[in-house]
Amino acid sequence: MPHQPTLVFLHGFAESREIWTDFCRDLPAEYRVISLNLLGHGTNIHDVRDYSMEAQARYVAEKLRAAAVEKALLVGHSMGGYVALAFAERWPERVAGLCLLNSSAYADSEEKKASREKNVAFVERHGVEKFMESFIRPLFAPVHREALSAQREFLEEIGKATPPETIVGGMRAMAARPDRTPVLRGAKFPVQFIVGKEDVAVPLEQSVAQAHLAPVSYALFLADVGHLAYYEKPREVRQAVLDFAGAVFQPQ
Repeated sequence: MPHQPTLVFLHGFAESREIWTDFCRDLPAEYRVISLNLLGHGTNIHDVRDYSMEAQARYVAEKLRAAAVEKALLVGHSMGGYVALAFAERWPERVAGLCLLNSSAYADSEEKKASREKNVAFVERHGVEKFMESFIRPLFAPVHREALSAQREFLEEIGKATPPETIVGGMRAMAARPDRTPVLRGAKFPVQFIVGKEDVAVPLEQSVAQAHLAPVSYALFLADVGHLAYYEKPREVRQAVLDFAGAVFQPQ
């Protein structure tokens, strides 16, 4: 199908494209669905020298070019959202729509940068496996931490398989990323925010502050949801993404 509407799913830090398997299983056939392993993640772990959001965005651009995708709706979870914003800054004409799922256009605060550096020190001292044993659990809202133990263990296994160079490089790359709220303010494409009200990684007040910045924006705020909305409220998130895709790709 020429110019088939395309959804591109970008996972977060220490995740892989496998997080989208269940989420994307029943998406309508009218959409072309692409999910990628970002640099250093999943099976894409060889010869990575640059973990910056800009390098990740270049990688996404290359893969889409190779797949003959001229324009796409980007769905980015957490760090995947940072990558999508870097992509949109460099190639805005290739973005049909942008969904920030548990993500933010703001740069890290000094407190957040210090926290990432503490995590780097922990990984360097104790290793990735030990780090993942405590890193994933708080990302779920308290109500889901036991109920979704299988999903938590799955994410922990993906995280433990992530090379230490990726953990360290990714943490520092996220800390170094610039404020990209100008991308939102200047967006010629619609932007969607999917927010967990109990997200410890992207505070609610930060999401509220940026949700109105794009000229055309949609926002979904989910109660009892932390940083992993695609697992915590999958039906609601999937429907929100599909509704957004319908608005993005509606016949002109």
